[in-house]
Amino acid sequence: MFITKKLLAGRLNTGAAGPKEGYLFSRKALRDLVIPLIIEQTLAITVGMADSLMVSSAGEAAVSAVSLVDSVFILIINLFAALATGGAVICGQEIGRRHMEVSSKAASQLVLFTGVFSLVLMGLTYLCRPFILNTVFGKIEPDVMEGCRIYLNIVAASIPFIALYNAGAAVFRAMGNSRISMLMSLLMNAINLFGNAILIYGLEMGVAGAAIPTLASRIAGAVVIIHLLFNEKLPVHLSRPFSFRPDFQMLRRLLRIAVPNGMENSMFQLGKILVLSLAAGFGTASIAANAVSNTLSVFQNLPGLAMGFAVLTVVSQCVGADDFDQARYYVKRLMILVHASCFVMSILVILALPWLVQLYHLSPEASGYVQKIITYHGICVFLIWPISFTLPNALRAAGDVTFPMVISIVSMWVFRIGFSYILGLGLHMGIFGIWVAMTIDWLFRAICFMVRYLGGKWTK
Repeated sequence: MFITKKLLAGRLNTGAAGPKEGYLFSRKALRDLVIPLIIEQTLAITVGMADSLMVSSAGEAAVSAVSLVDSVFILIINLFAALATGGAVICGQEIGRRHMEVSSKAASQLVLFTGVFSLVLMGLTYLCRPFILNTVFGKIEPDVMEGCRIYLNIVAASIPFIALYNAGAAVFRAMGNSRISMLMSLLMNAINLFGNAILIYGLEMGVAGAAIPTLASRIAGAVVIIHLLFNEKLPVHLSRPFSFRPDFQMLRRLLRIAVPNGMENSMFQLGKILVLSLAAGFGTASIAANAVSNTLSVFQNLPGLAMGFAVLTVVSQCVGADDFDQARYYVKRLMILVHASCFVMSILVILALPWLVQLYHLSPEASGYVQKIITYHGICVFLIWPISFTLPNALRAAGDVTFPMVISIVSMWVFRIGFSYILGLGLHMGIFGIWVAMTIDWLFRAICFMVRYLGGKWTK
């Protein structure tokens, strides 16, 4: 893969070309940050869909095995995403202060702690294999159990590599360089897809054919991105030789942001699992409609997912520069952009619904559910979702992490889960009631985060 020196250099946005004199990010700098992030998220979603279709050719048992094991790995990956967020915020703040040595030290400590923690977690995963297979997954068919065992044994070895990749990508984004993570995503997805094509279709290796390319792609992503971070020409880089000595003061700063964010993400995934168990009781048509709606709905808030990373980068640098007027200025610009782009994506998905639904060969009942859910979801996405999920990244970038954690956990359990039972079961709204409950959760978050942001307490 060819990566130019310009890409490696990153952009620290010194303000000469800012939208206002002295501002940190020019329009071009924001565009160069946001567009690769959107491409990266699009790649992750579309290739993920293609990956699922390829695995399905190995049979239902293979699909079930991969799905069950991935449900556990989502929790693990979210832990490392939380660590990466902590590292990105600290690196960004120190870049804003022009303390490049401190930012480089934060990057080194992030990589060191992530590496050690991921090795421990990998060891625990292998030790807990009997518990995961027999207790967490419960009583499943023998062929599915065998598939889970094979997939878990192979993919668990990728834990340190996906952790290091996330850490490296976060450091590059903190520098304002999102093209690297975009190119890495392209590389990893290409390895995964071509590997699946050869091992699943060509060699008919089944579940192992799905697991090996996943491991190979994560190894490649981690090796390349960490290698790039050793380039001393980068404003934020890893030291040569690498220091394995922990800096406990820096680690405390990282974990102060990472731990609440990790708890929030873990509770969110647990809540989703509980809601899915409720949806399973509404019948086959509802289960199928819920699965398809989950896939299609991601495209509607895709711009917001990408913009969340941009908000972390931009606001953390502004906070580091102790310029909260700039932070507010960029938050306003980015939030307008999120609402507008989510509106466009929602309309496109709604217009394409008749064609998209046909791809899944759903029953008329399930198709009707999907049409209703995606239309409603699209309206709520551009009105509420950005304030619920993109805006709190501005708070996190300023170190205000406890408030979003508490609000998110309370909202998940009270509104999303509670109202799912009230609307879905109590008022007989079925699967649509679960989606309405989700948007009530969004609304509560949006109100709380907007009040917090406008009140200015996050700046302190």
